[in-house]
Amino acid sequence: MPEPRPPAPNDIRLRKILDETLVPPHWPDGFVMRSFERGDALPLHALLGEVFDDGTDGPFDEWWPRISEDPQFDPALCFLIIDAKGRLAAAALCWSSAFVKDLAVHPEARGKGVGEALMWHAFAIFRDRGAAHVDLKTNTLENPAAVRLYERLGMRPVAWEG
Repeated sequence: MPEPRPPAPNDIRLRKILDETLVPPHWPDGFVMRSFERGDALPLHALLGEVFDDGTDGPFDEWWPRISEDPQFDPALCFLIIDAKGRLAAAALCWSSAFVKDLAVHPEARGKGVGEALMWHAFAIFRDRGAAHVDLKTNTLENPAAVRLYERLGMRPVAWEG
């Protein structure tokens, strides 16, 4: 397995302790959550590419093998949000180590509580799997809205080593 990239200057690692502060997710009207199916890989890659627009995932035929063959990949930990028109509106791709690898909300679905509901869902799933906490990495300069969301959910900075 390749060594993880060192954090960028404004990257932070955030942690949510899975304690009594967890609340059930509230799915906004017009949105439903469902589990990942193999045919969802291409739309997921497209959503990540549109939301992050940084080119780091590369083309699908390189990205999908890298994701699906990673020992931490578990399709049951990839949560998809479908809008009323049947489109992929958001996704949380989580690693089995209780790490949220990617949280992506399409621009048209932002500000409706979709990302918050996804995170509460992920927290509950990991708690049910016996995890004590959930971590993620984000960038304070490039994604201040995400940092505000994570802090509102009770996530706090921790050292890179965990």
